[in-house]
Amino acid sequence: MPFMEWSDSLSVNNAVIDADHKRLIELINKLHSAMMERQGSKLLGGVLDELVDYTKTHFGHEEEIMTGKAYPHYLNHKAEHDRFVKQVSDFQEKFKAGTLGLSLQTMDFLRDWLFNHIMKVDQQLGKWIAGR
Repeated sequence: MPFMEWSDSLSVNNAVIDADHKRLIELINKLHSAMMERQGSKLLGGVLDELVDYTKTHFGHEEEIMTGKAYPHYLNHKAEHDRFVKQVSDFQEKFKAGTLGLSLQTMDFLRDWLFNHIMKVDQQLGKWIAGR
């Protein structure tokens, strides 16, 4: 059973954003599996790098959509993105330096942040786009 599953309740009714969210869920599941299978730190680091890079790509897609549609909550939404990128980048640096390991607590944080962000912030964006 996957650590995090996509469901239609997570859809924001935007093909680009939904595809990105599905990919992020896939990467979180890949990272969780690698951790649970006690794969080496090099492999875990590679998956973590992929997750961090794709998160930045996804946020870029969302921010481009928001600016293109003159979304009125853009600055607050982008600020959430920026805080999350800072958190995962800090985690990534500590992991690479060997001062922090991957744990269930970290996995729970990633899953919960993504789920809550989609359900609260991205759903609001999706509704706004649909109403335009």
